[in-house]
Amino acid sequence: MSRVFATIGRRRALQGAAAGFVVLGLLLWWLLPLGEAPPSGTITFSTGTKAGVYQEYGRRLSNELDKDMPDLKVRLMTSDGSQANVARVATGKADFTIAAADAVETYALAKGPGADRLRGVARLYDDYVQLIVPPDSNVQSVADLRGKRVAIGRPFSGVRLIATRVLKAAGIDARKDITPLADGIDTGPERMKRGDIDAFFWSGGLPTQGLKKLAVGYPYRFVPIGSDLVSKLHDQGGASRYYRATNMPESAYPSIQKGATVATLAVSNVLITRKDTDARLTEWLTRAVLKSRDEIGSHVHSAQLVDVRTAIYTDPLALHDGARRYYRSVKP
Repeated sequence: MSRVFATIGRRRALQGAAAGFVVLGLLLWWLLPLGEAPPSGTITFSTGTKAGVYQEYGRRLSNELDKDMPDLKVRLMTSDGSQANVARVATGKADFTIAAADAVETYALAKGPGADRLRGVARLYDDYVQLIVPPDSNVQSVADLRGKRVAIGRPFSGVRLIATRVLKAAGIDARKDITPLADGIDTGPERMKRGDIDAFFWSGGLPTQGLKKLAVGYPYRFVPIGSDLVSKLHDQGGASRYYRATNMPESAYPSIQKGATVATLAVSNVLITRKDTDARLTEWLTRAVLKSRDEIGSHVHSAQLVDVRTAIYTDPLALHDGARRYYRSVKP
Protein backbone atom coordinates (compact mmCIF):
# COMPACT_ATOMS: atom_id res chain seq x y z
CA MET A 1 0.00 0.00 0.00
CA SER A 2 2.82 2.38 0.91
CA ARG A 3 4.34 1.78 -2.56
CA VAL A 4 1.05 2.79 -4.19
CA PHE A 5 0.92 6.03 -2.20
CA ALA A 6 4.60 6.67 -2.93
CA THR A 7 3.96 6.21 -6.65
CA ILE A 8 0.96 8.52 -6.53
CA GLY A 9 3.01 11.05 -4.57
CA ARG A 10 5.81 11.01 -7.11
CA ARG A 11 3.31 11.32 -9.96
CA ARG A 12 1.64 14.33 -8.32
CA ALA A 13 5.03 15.91 -7.66
CA LEU A 14 5.98 15.47 -11.31
CA GLN A 15 2.62 16.92 -12.40
CA GLY A 16 3.13 19.86 -10.07
CA ALA A 17 6.62 20.45 -11.42
CA ALA A 18 5.34 20.26 -14.99
CA ALA A 19 2.60 22.77 -14.17
CA GLY A 20 5.22 25.01 -12.63
CA PHE A 21 7.33 24.85 -15.78
CA VAL A 22 4.26 25.74 -17.87
CA VAL A 23 3.54 28.78 -15.68
CA LEU A 24 7.20 29.78 -15.82
CA GLY A 25 7.20 29.34 -19.58
CA LEU A 26 4.12 31.52 -19.96
CA LEU A 27 5.66 34.14 -17.72
CA LEU A 28 8.85 34.17 -19.76
CA TRP A 29 6.81 34.33 -22.96
CA TRP A 30 5.07 37.45 -21.62
CA LEU A 31 8.29 39.04 -20.42
CA LEU A 32 10.42 38.09 -23.38
CA PRO A 33 8.70 38.70 -26.74
CA LEU A 34 9.42 35.98 -29.27
CA GLY A 35 11.55 34.21 -26.65
CA GLU A 36 14.39 36.67 -27.19
CA ALA A 37 16.80 37.96 -24.57
CA PRO A 38 16.36 41.68 -23.79
CA PRO A 39 18.34 44.10 -25.97
CA SER A 40 21.56 45.47 -24.49
CA GLY A 41 24.02 48.22 -25.25
CA THR A 42 23.74 52.00 -24.86
CA ILE A 43 21.19 54.48 -26.20
CA THR A 44 20.94 58.24 -25.84
CA PHE A 45 17.58 59.83 -25.04
CA SER A 46 17.26 63.60 -25.49
CA THR A 47 14.77 65.08 -23.01
CA GLY A 48 14.20 68.79 -22.32
CA THR A 49 14.72 71.58 -19.81
CA LYS A 50 14.66 71.23 -16.04
CA ALA A 51 11.16 71.43 -14.51
CA GLY A 52 9.66 70.46 -17.88
CA VAL A 53 7.56 67.41 -18.74
CA TYR A 54 10.01 65.99 -21.29
CA GLN A 55 12.74 65.67 -18.71
CA GLU A 56 10.50 64.09 -16.08
CA TYR A 57 8.98 61.68 -18.58
CA GLY A 58 12.38 60.71 -19.96
CA ARG A 59 13.77 60.05 -16.49
CA ARG A 60 10.88 57.84 -15.48
CA LEU A 61 10.83 55.99 -18.81
CA SER A 62 14.52 55.27 -18.33
CA ASN A 63 13.69 53.63 -14.99
CA GLU A 64 11.04 51.48 -16.66
CA LEU A 65 13.42 50.45 -19.43
CA ASP A 66 15.89 49.32 -16.79
CA LYS A 67 13.28 46.88 -15.47
CA ASP A 68 12.67 45.26 -18.86
CA MET A 69 16.17 45.63 -20.30
CA PRO A 70 18.64 45.65 -17.38
CA ASP A 71 21.65 45.43 -19.70
CA LEU A 72 20.58 48.48 -21.71
CA LYS A 73 22.24 51.71 -20.58
CA VAL A 74 20.17 54.86 -21.18
CA ARG A 75 21.99 58.19 -21.35
CA LEU A 76 19.67 61.15 -20.74
CA MET A 77 20.57 64.48 -22.33
CA THR A 78 18.86 67.75 -21.39
CA SER A 79 18.00 70.08 -24.27
CA ASP A 80 16.26 73.31 -25.19
CA GLY A 81 13.24 71.28 -26.30
CA SER A 82 11.53 70.00 -29.44
CA GLN A 83 13.57 71.73 -32.13
CA ALA A 84 16.87 70.67 -30.59
CA ASN A 85 15.53 67.16 -30.01
CA VAL A 86 14.51 66.63 -33.61
CA ALA A 87 17.88 67.79 -34.90
CA ARG A 88 19.76 65.56 -32.45
CA VAL A 89 17.97 62.40 -33.51
CA ALA A 90 18.07 63.22 -37.22
CA THR A 91 21.84 63.77 -37.10
CA GLY A 92 22.62 60.79 -34.87
CA LYS A 93 23.49 62.73 -31.71
CA ALA A 94 20.60 60.99 -29.92
CA ASP A 95 18.70 57.77 -30.60
CA PHE A 96 15.27 58.58 -29.18
CA THR A 97 13.47 61.71 -28.11
CA ILE A 98 10.11 63.41 -27.67
CA ALA A 99 9.14 66.29 -29.93
CA ALA A 100 6.02 68.21 -30.83
CA ALA A 101 4.56 67.40 -34.24
CA ASP A 102 4.92 70.98 -35.48
CA ALA A 103 8.66 70.94 -34.72
CA VAL A 104 9.08 67.66 -36.58
CA GLU A 105 7.24 69.04 -39.61
CA THR A 106 9.16 72.33 -39.48
CA TYR A 107 12.45 70.43 -39.59
CA ALA A 108 11.25 68.35 -42.55
CA LEU A 109 10.00 71.40 -44.48
CA ALA A 110 13.37 73.08 -43.92
CA LYS A 111 15.04 69.93 -45.29
CA GLY A 112 17.18 69.61 -42.17
CA PRO A 113 20.04 67.08 -42.27
CA GLY A 114 18.72 63.53 -41.88
CA ALA A 115 15.06 64.60 -41.91
CA ASP A 116 14.17 61.76 -44.27
CA ARG A 117 15.54 59.22 -41.75
CA LEU A 118 13.19 60.22 -38.93
CA ARG A 119 10.56 57.69 -37.86
CA GLY A 120 7.75 57.64 -35.31
CA VAL A 121 7.56 55.28 -32.34
CA ALA A 122 4.43 56.43 -30.49
CA ARG A 123 2.11 59.37 -30.18
CA LEU A 124 2.26 60.25 -26.49
CA TYR A 125 0.23 63.18 -25.19
CA ASP A 126 -0.65 66.76 -26.13
CA ASP A 127 1.24 69.93 -25.28
CA TYR A 128 -0.92 72.90 -24.25
CA VAL A 129 0.29 76.44 -24.89
CA GLN A 130 0.23 78.39 -21.65
CA LEU A 131 0.70 82.18 -21.56
CA ILE A 132 1.41 83.33 -18.01
CA VAL A 133 1.35 86.86 -16.57
CA PRO A 134 1.62 88.33 -13.04
CA PRO A 135 -1.66 88.66 -11.10
CA ASP A 136 -1.75 92.47 -11.44
CA SER A 137 -0.86 92.54 -15.16
CA ASN A 138 -2.94 94.61 -17.56
CA VAL A 139 -2.41 92.01 -20.31
CA GLN A 140 -5.77 90.49 -21.24
CA SER A 141 -4.97 89.15 -24.71
CA VAL A 142 -1.96 88.21 -26.82
CA ALA A 143 -2.24 91.56 -28.62
CA ASP A 144 -1.63 93.32 -25.29
CA LEU A 145 1.92 91.92 -25.19
CA ARG A 146 3.12 94.66 -27.54
CA GLY A 147 5.92 96.60 -25.87
CA LYS A 148 6.27 94.03 -23.05
CA ARG A 149 9.21 91.90 -21.88
CA VAL A 150 8.12 88.45 -23.01
CA ALA A 151 9.91 85.13 -22.50
CA ILE A 152 9.38 83.14 -25.68
CA GLY A 153 11.48 80.10 -24.81
CA ARG A 154 14.99 78.93 -25.53
CA PRO A 155 16.26 79.37 -29.11
CA PHE A 156 15.81 75.71 -30.13
CA SER A 157 12.71 74.93 -28.09
CA GLY A 158 9.25 74.05 -29.27
CA VAL A 159 7.99 76.95 -27.16
CA ARG A 160 9.99 79.42 -29.27
CA LEU A 161 8.47 77.98 -32.43
CA ILE A 162 4.89 78.26 -31.20
CA ALA A 163 5.27 81.58 -29.38
CA THR A 164 6.61 83.43 -32.42
CA ARG A 165 3.77 82.05 -34.54
CA VAL A 166 1.10 82.96 -31.97
CA LEU A 167 2.52 86.48 -31.70
CA LYS A 168 2.53 86.83 -35.48
CA ALA A 169 -1.10 85.72 -35.61
CA ALA A 170 -1.86 88.56 -33.17
CA GLY A 171 -0.01 91.05 -35.39
CA ILE A 172 3.14 91.17 -33.26
CA ASP A 173 6.66 90.77 -34.63
CA ALA A 174 8.67 88.98 -31.93
CA ARG A 175 11.87 90.70 -33.07
CA LYS A 176 10.59 94.28 -33.01
CA ASP A 177 7.31 94.68 -31.14
CA ILE A 178 8.31 93.07 -27.83
CA THR A 179 11.49 92.60 -25.82
CA PRO A 180 12.04 88.87 -26.45
CA LEU A 181 13.66 86.89 -23.65
CA ALA A 182 15.08 83.37 -23.93
CA ASP A 183 13.66 81.98 -20.68
CA GLY A 184 12.03 78.58 -20.44
CA ILE A 185 10.11 76.83 -17.70
CA ASP A 186 13.33 76.43 -15.72
CA THR A 187 14.01 80.16 -15.28
CA GLY A 188 10.83 81.97 -16.37
CA PRO A 189 8.76 81.47 -13.19
CA GLU A 190 11.37 82.87 -10.81
CA ARG A 191 12.17 85.81 -13.09
CA MET A 192 8.49 86.67 -13.22
CA LYS A 193 8.27 86.62 -9.44
CA ARG A 194 11.22 89.03 -9.31
CA GLY A 195 9.55 91.34 -11.80
CA ASP A 196 12.14 90.80 -14.54
CA ILE A 197 9.61 89.73 -17.18
CA ASP A 198 6.03 90.75 -17.98
CA ALA A 199 4.86 87.44 -19.47
CA PHE A 200 6.15 84.08 -20.57
CA PHE A 201 5.03 81.37 -22.93
CA TRP A 202 5.19 77.71 -22.09
CA SER A 203 4.10 74.68 -24.12
CA GLY A 204 3.90 71.41 -22.25
CA GLY A 205 1.80 68.59 -20.85
CA LEU A 206 -0.68 69.26 -18.07
CA PRO A 207 0.15 70.00 -15.40
CA THR A 208 3.78 71.07 -15.65
CA GLN A 209 5.73 70.82 -12.39
CA GLY A 210 7.37 74.22 -12.88
CA LEU A 211 3.96 75.92 -12.98
CA LYS A 212 2.56 73.84 -10.12
CA LYS A 213 5.48 74.98 -8.00
CA LEU A 214 5.01 78.63 -9.03
CA ALA A 215 1.35 78.46 -8.01
CA VAL A 216 2.38 77.90 -4.40
CA GLY A 217 2.28 81.40 -2.96
CA TYR A 218 2.18 83.23 -6.30
CA PRO A 219 -1.29 83.68 -7.88
CA TYR A 220 -0.26 84.20 -11.50
CA ARG A 221 -2.83 84.38 -14.28
CA PHE A 222 -3.33 82.68 -17.66
CA VAL A 223 -4.04 84.76 -20.76
CA PRO A 224 -6.47 83.04 -23.16
CA ILE A 225 -5.48 82.23 -26.74
CA GLY A 226 -8.77 82.22 -28.63
CA SER A 227 -9.89 80.16 -31.60
CA ASP A 228 -9.65 83.26 -33.80
CA LEU A 229 -5.89 83.22 -33.32
CA VAL A 230 -5.76 79.51 -34.06
CA SER A 231 -7.53 80.19 -37.36
CA LYS A 232 -4.93 82.83 -38.18
CA LEU A 233 -2.21 80.35 -37.27
CA HIS A 234 -3.64 77.89 -39.78
CA ASP A 235 -3.52 80.64 -42.40
CA GLN A 236 0.27 80.72 -41.95
CA GLY A 237 0.39 77.26 -43.55
CA GLY A 238 3.14 74.68 -43.19
CA ALA A 239 3.54 73.10 -39.77
CA SER A 240 0.83 75.35 -38.28
CA ARG A 241 -1.74 72.80 -39.39
CA TYR A 242 -0.80 70.71 -36.36
CA TYR A 243 -2.26 73.26 -33.93
CA ARG A 244 -5.82 72.83 -32.78
CA ALA A 245 -8.08 75.02 -30.67
CA THR A 246 -8.96 73.59 -27.29
CA ASN A 247 -9.51 74.50 -23.63
CA MET A 248 -7.12 73.87 -20.80
CA PRO A 249 -9.23 71.92 -18.28
CA GLU A 250 -9.99 73.56 -14.95
CA SER A 251 -8.27 70.68 -13.16
CA ALA A 252 -4.81 71.54 -14.56
CA TYR A 253 -3.94 74.22 -11.99
CA PRO A 254 -6.94 74.43 -9.62
CA SER A 255 -5.62 77.17 -7.32
CA ILE A 256 -4.97 79.44 -10.32
CA GLN A 257 -7.95 78.63 -12.56
CA LYS A 258 -10.52 78.44 -9.75
CA GLY A 259 -12.90 76.22 -11.69
CA ALA A 260 -12.52 77.95 -15.08
CA THR A 261 -11.14 76.55 -18.31
CA VAL A 262 -8.68 78.56 -20.43
CA ALA A 263 -8.97 78.89 -24.20
CA THR A 264 -5.71 77.87 -25.88
CA LEU A 265 -4.20 75.59 -28.51
CA ALA A 266 -2.63 72.15 -28.36
CA VAL A 267 -0.22 70.08 -30.42
CA SER A 268 0.59 66.38 -30.15
CA ASN A 269 3.91 64.99 -28.94
CA VAL A 270 5.60 62.11 -30.72
CA LEU A 271 8.30 59.72 -29.51
CA ILE A 272 10.73 59.52 -32.42
CA THR A 273 13.85 57.71 -33.60
CA ARG A 274 15.67 57.03 -36.88
CA LYS A 275 15.01 54.52 -39.61
CA ASP A 276 18.31 52.73 -38.92
CA THR A 277 17.65 52.18 -35.20
CA ASP A 278 17.59 48.46 -34.39
CA ALA A 279 14.07 47.09 -34.95
CA ARG A 280 14.15 44.69 -32.01
CA LEU A 281 15.28 47.41 -29.64
CA THR A 282 12.55 49.73 -30.91
CA GLU A 283 9.93 47.01 -30.49
CA TRP A 284 10.97 46.44 -26.88
CA LEU A 285 11.06 50.16 -26.17
CA THR A 286 7.60 50.67 -27.69
CA ARG A 287 6.25 47.90 -25.53
CA ALA A 288 7.82 49.46 -22.42
CA VAL A 289 6.23 52.84 -23.22
CA LEU A 290 2.74 51.35 -23.39
CA LYS A 291 3.23 48.94 -20.48
CA SER A 292 4.52 51.65 -18.15
CA ARG A 293 1.73 54.15 -18.83
CA ASP A 294 0.08 53.83 -15.44
CA GLU A 295 3.33 53.80 -13.48
CA ILE A 296 4.74 56.87 -15.24
CA GLY A 297 1.31 58.49 -15.30
CA SER A 298 1.10 58.38 -11.52
CA HIS A 299 3.96 60.90 -11.51
CA VAL A 300 3.61 62.58 -14.92
CA HIS A 301 -0.12 63.19 -15.28
CA SER A 302 -0.08 63.76 -19.05
CA ALA A 303 1.44 60.30 -19.58
CA GLN A 304 -1.87 58.76 -18.49
CA LEU A 305 -3.18 59.62 -21.95
CA VAL A 306 -0.78 57.28 -23.76
CA ASP A 307 -2.93 54.60 -25.38
CA VAL A 308 -2.21 51.79 -27.82
CA ARG A 309 -5.21 52.80 -29.96
CA THR A 310 -3.82 56.28 -30.60
CA ALA A 311 -0.08 55.66 -30.20
CA ILE A 312 0.21 54.42 -33.79
CA TYR A 313 -0.74 57.83 -35.20
CA THR A 314 2.72 59.39 -35.37
CA ASP A 315 1.96 61.93 -38.11
CA PRO A 316 3.96 63.56 -39.69
CA LEU A 317 6.31 60.58 -39.42
CA ALA A 318 5.91 57.04 -40.71
CA LEU A 319 6.12 54.34 -38.05
CA HIS A 320 9.45 52.69 -37.39
CA ASP A 321 9.45 49.00 -38.40
CA GLY A 322 10.09 47.89 -34.82
CA ALA A 323 7.19 49.95 -33.47
CA ARG A 324 4.91 48.60 -36.20
CA ARG A 325 5.91 45.07 -35.23
CA TYR A 326 4.84 45.73 -31.64
CA TYR A 327 1.47 47.25 -32.60
CA ARG A 328 0.72 44.31 -34.87
CA SER A 329 1.50 41.90 -32.04
CA VAL A 330 -1.13 43.49 -29.78
CA LYS A 331 -3.75 44.13 -32.44
CA PRO A 332 -7.06 42.60 -31.27
